[in-house]
Amino acid sequence: MNEWLLIALIAVPTLTAVVLWALPVVTADRIAALVGTIVSGVLLVVSFVLWWDMSRPNCPCTAEAVYGPLPRTLPGKLTPYVDINAAWIPSLGVRFHLAIDTISIPLIALTTLLVLLCCVYSLKITPRIGRTRSLIALLLVIETGVIGTFAAADLVLFFVFFEIVLIPMWLVIDIWGDDHDRAGRRRAATTFILMTVLGSALMLLGFLLINRHAGTFDLVFLGQHPIKGGHGVPLAAAILIAVGLAVKMPLWPLHIWLPDAHAKAPTVGSVLLAGVLLKLGSYGMIRILLPVLPDATATIAPYLAGFSVVAIIAGSLACLAQTDVKRLIAYSSVGHMGFIGLGIATMSPEGLNGALYANLAHGIITGLLFFLAGAIKDRHDTSDLRAIGRALYARLPRISGLLTYACLASLGLPGLAGFWGEMLVLLGAYHPADWLPRATFIVLMVIAGLGAVLTAAYFLRLIRELCQGDPAENPPAAFAVDLSRIEFVTFAPLVVLTVFLGLWPFTLLNQWTFL
Repeated sequence: MNEWLLIALIAVPTLTAVVLWALPVVTADRIAALVGTIVSGVLLVVSFVLWWDMSRPNCPCTAEAVYGPLPRTLPGKLTPYVDINAAWIPSLGVRFHLAIDTISIPLIALTTLLVLLCCVYSLKITPRIGRTRSLIALLLVIETGVIGTFAAADLVLFFVFFEIVLIPMWLVIDIWGDDHDRAGRRRAATTFILMTVLGSALMLLGFLLINRHAGTFDLVFLGQHPIKGGHGVPLAAAILIAVGLAVKMPLWPLHIWLPDAHAKAPTVGSVLLAGVLLKLGSYGMIRILLPVLPDATATIAPYLAGFSVVAIIAGSLACLAQTDVKRLIAYSSVGHMGFIGLGIATMSPEGLNGALYANLAHGIITGLLFFLAGAIKDRHDTSDLRAIGRALYARLPRISGLLTYACLASLGLPGLAGFWGEMLVLLGAYHPADWLPRATFIVLMVIAGLGAVLTAAYFLRLIRELCQGDPAENPPAAFAVDLSRIEFVTFAPLVVLTVFLGLWPFTLLNQWTFL
């Protein structure tokens, strides 16, 4: 039964997209968002059914099963709860192998939730260009690619689903992006596709090296029989895979595609790009690098940590210089993903728990931030702080209040979801894995802590520059209707989850039981 539910999670979105494309244009445009909402709602229920069933006390996904008997086998090891394994390309040793565990199912649930909210949002709020049918269909294809990536248990299948996401997102940015800057959105879409395809090519080369060394692409087998050695072919494979996945996260200096892609994408595109697409890179590092190439990963871990800390500082400094709300939130994602990269590089239970937790918290909080940035842009026809003016508290009290709330969550205020991931990552950097240089990681921890202070600085600056001030100083055109019903329905689940995960962190941490 659960196998069919997993297949439905992957197949139904694409089949729905095909049906939408097959319907007459007028009919499909009118019902597309409603169909997308119903289908995505059902898939969200399915993902939570699988998660609930997996969380039962008699589930085989225990801490002992995840750790395994090998001393260098880390928590990314795939111990399937639902396992679908069929022949696909026998001559190449490639199988259609899907499996989920306690690491992948929360990310699948996050994906189904954000796609549902994007479809609900599109019931009333759509880009000016229209063509709702194609937009919703592309969002559903993206959902298939993301869920398939999180469920893939074969490296080639992982690559295929990883690539499925790229073309739809490229089209979303290029067609439905910024109305006022066609050349800019086309440039952003082109940079996005070129950078991510380059990263994917490097990642595929790493997968081929793994197959050459181990004779298989199967992640379950590779997790049980990791490739030993920190030099030669294992090291080359680890570097190629790490760089390819770092483009997707993205880490400095491979982040250059991100700010423009976020700034030019439509609201729903920015939400999915930040909420789930960036997670493909961090998930791949945890799922592939740590359990399959533990020794080679240990060799490159200090460098990964160093680049992650640079991303934290560089992203924070860039945020301090931004005058555009969407670009500021985009650069903040660079810093937050830097914390996730640092947590992965510690190879410690605390750091990995922090990285996994921050992955989910970032998807929820940044999704809310981009929804709010879209609401502000819709009302002012721009996301430029200088054109919007100040005193948003007086003009749009509910939206500005939610924006302040989301900013406080993103900067890591205790009691909200953003706190626990960063705290555990810093703790992991203080206690990295025994085979890593502790002194180096303590220095990086201190620098990352400075980045956390800078994060607070740029978000508080955003609140001051946008929300506070004298409303009389702003032009009458800046005044607009406050939070609408459809926006309230869309934003509410993310607001509630931010509080829930902030007050009850062990709801997730008990799923992984790595501490």
